[in-house]
Amino acid sequence: MAFGDSIKKMIGERALRAEMKNIARQRAALSIDQAKSIGIVFEYTNAEDFDLLKKYVLYLREMKKKVRAIGYYAMKELPQFPYSKLEFDFFGKKSFAWNGKPADPILANFVEEEHDILLDLNMNDLLPLRYLTAVSRARFKVGRWEEDDHDLHDMLIDSPPAKGLKNFLRHIDTYLLKLNKPAAE
Repeated sequence: MAFGDSIKKMIGERALRAEMKNIARQRAALSIDQAKSIGIVFEYTNAEDFDLLKKYVLYLREMKKKVRAIGYYAMKELPQFPYSKLEFDFFGKKSFAWNGKPADPILANFVEEEHDILLDLNMNDLLPLRYLTAVSRARFKVGRWEEDDHDLHDMLIDSPPAKGLKNFLRHIDTYLLKLNKPAAE
């Protein structure tokens, strides 16, 4: 990481912590069954993971959930591939100001939506995705367990990045389907 990038990251982290203190939201531990709307933040890294995510969104929609996913791509241009504009939006580095704050209306609209559940599929601990998760007004934020980052999410799931997105989505389903279920007698 270049010196300038590390300064930007440090400033972004500080801004993120300050904004987190000002976010007013109603927290609630919700299962997938209880949720009506689900937001997803993810990094576009390859077509295979994106196809998996499209299938997961379809699975959630079949459960009658309103789903909106927003993906970050680090490339200069988004690769050309078919996707539904109703369910997916994309943003890149240019969507953020120098201090790491969102400068794109798509991002502002996403974080203002009060999703019942926000799934943070940030496998590489990227600041732009962490920022969206932090300032989101979602009622229940679910993400991957990180050693030094416990205040960003309401529920943390231990799923190492090396095991991939598919493994993480399986864990999310396992826990969110069991949440708030009465114990078997």
